[in-house]
Amino acid sequence: MPIALLYILIGGALGYAVATHVVGVKRKKAREEIEEAGRKAEKQIQEAEQKEKEVLIRAKDKAVQILEEARLEEKQSKEELKQREAVIAQREVASGSRLLEIENTQNNLQKKEALLIEEEARLRDLQVEEANKLADIAGLSQEEAQKRLLEVVEETHKDTLTSRMRKLEEEEADTIERKAKNILGVAIQRMAASHVVETTTTHVELPSDDMKGRVIGREGRNIKAIEALTGCELIVDDTPGMITISGFSPIRRHVAKRALTKLIADGRIHPGRVEEAVEEAKNDIAIDMKKAGENALFELGISMAGIDPKLVQILGRLKYRTSHGQNQLLHSMEVANLSALLAEQLGADVTVCKKGGLFHDIGKAVDHDLQGGHPELGYQIMKKFGFPEEICYQSIGHHEDKPKTLEAVIVKAADAISGARPGARKDSLELYVKRLEELESAAMSFEGVEKVYAIQAGREIRVFVNPKAMDDYGATKLAKDIAKKIEQELKSPGEIRVTLIRETRIVEYAR
Repeated sequence: MPIALLYILIGGALGYAVATHVVGVKRKKAREEIEEAGRKAEKQIQEAEQKEKEVLIRAKDKAVQILEEARLEEKQSKEELKQREAVIAQREVASGSRLLEIENTQNNLQKKEALLIEEEARLRDLQVEEANKLADIAGLSQEEAQKRLLEVVEETHKDTLTSRMRKLEEEEADTIERKAKNILGVAIQRMAASHVVETTTTHVELPSDDMKGRVIGREGRNIKAIEALTGCELIVDDTPGMITISGFSPIRRHVAKRALTKLIADGRIHPGRVEEAVEEAKNDIAIDMKKAGENALFELGISMAGIDPKLVQILGRLKYRTSHGQNQLLHSMEVANLSALLAEQLGADVTVCKKGGLFHDIGKAVDHDLQGGHPELGYQIMKKFGFPEEICYQSIGHHEDKPKTLEAVIVKAADAISGARPGARKDSLELYVKRLEELESAAMSFEGVEKVYAIQAGREIRVFVNPKAMDDYGATKLAKDIAKKIEQELKSPGEIRVTLIRETRIVEYAR
C-alpha cells in the first residue's frame, strides 16, 4: 500500500512537471508568434508609410505639372488676346482716319455747292435782265423772244447740237464706267482670297496594306456596312496604303472618312462597330459645322451676340456645300468682304452689305432637304431668326435683274465678282453633281423608299425601302418602276444599275 501511494505521488509529480514544461513551451511559442506578428505589422506600417510618401510626391509632381500647363495656357491666351487687341486698335485707327477724310470731303463739297448755288442765282438774274432788254429792243414779250431765239438757234445749229449731245453722252458714259472700274478695282485689290475647286473623292491613308482586308471584312460585310450607312463608295484598289472614298456629297464623304479613320485607329472593324463609328463621325461633323460658322463670323468681325446658335450651325453647313465646284462658305465670306469694301466706296450701309453678303446663299445649306429655291429658303430662314427686312432681302435681291436697294445691288455685284473670277467655279463638276442629285430624287419620289444613295459616279443607285411597307414582290416591282422612270425622265450616258435593298433587322438584349 505505501509503495502504491509512493508510485502515485511520483506519477503525479512527473505529470505535473511534464504539464508545466508543455505549458511553458506553448507560452514561449505564443510569445514568439506575437513578436513575429508585431514585427510583420510594423513592417507593413513602414511600407504603407513609404507608399504614402511616394503617392504624395507623385501627386505634388502632378499638381506642379498641371499648374505649369495652366500657366502656359494662360500666357498663350494673353498673347492671343494682345494680338487681337492690336488688330482691333489698328482697325479703329484706320476707321477714324477714313471718317475724318469723309468729313473733310463733305465739308469741301458743301462749300462748293454753296458757291455753285450763288453763281447759278447770279446767272439766272443776268439771263432775265438780258432777256428783258432783248424783249424791249425787239418789241416782243420774254416768252416770245425766248421761243423765237431757240427756234433760230435750233435751225441754224441743229447738226452741231446733235453731235455735241452725242459727245456729252459718250463722255458721261465713259466717266461713269471709269469711276465704276476704279471702285471695283480698289475693292478687289483689298480683297485677296484663295480658291479651291472641290472634288468628288477623298483619300484615307492606311498604316499597312493588311488593313485593306480588315476593312473589306469577311465576304465584304464591313465595306458593305460602311457604304450602306454613309451612302459613299469605298474603292479598294492596288494603290498602296490608301483607300478612296467616292461620293458627290461632301458631308457624306467626310462622315465616311472620319468613321473609317476611327475604325482603323481602334482596330475593331465589324458591322456593329461600323454603326457606332458612323454615328460618332456625324456628331463630329456637326461640331465642326458649328465651329466653321463661328470662325466665319469672327473673321468677318460680325458679333455673335445677336445671332441664334442654330443659324450659326446652318451657316457652318455651307462648308460642306459647293456651287459650280466653289466652296459655298468661302464664297459667302468673300462676298461679305467685297460687299463691305464696295459699300465703303459708295457710301452704303456697310453692316447690311456685310451681313447680307455672308447670308445671301444661306438657303443653299438646306435646299437639299427642303423644297423650294435657295433665294426663297434663305429669305425665310433669315426672317425666322429675326433679321431686319433690308438684310433678308439680300437673299432674293442678288438674283433679281433690278434689285430695289443700293445694298442689294452691291451684294449682287460682289456675288458676280466672286463667282466669275478665273478658277472660282467649275461647271463640269456642278453638272455631274446635279445628275447624281436627279438620280436620287427620282428614286425618292416613290412611296416606301427610306434612303437612296448614288454611287460609282452615277452608274449605280442603292435604294433602301421600309420592309414593313412592302413585300418581296412589291420590292421587285418597285425596282423595275425606278429603272423605268430613270430611262424616261433622265438623260444619263451608259447603263445605270438599280440595287434595291429590303432588310429586316431585329435587335434584342439578353440581360
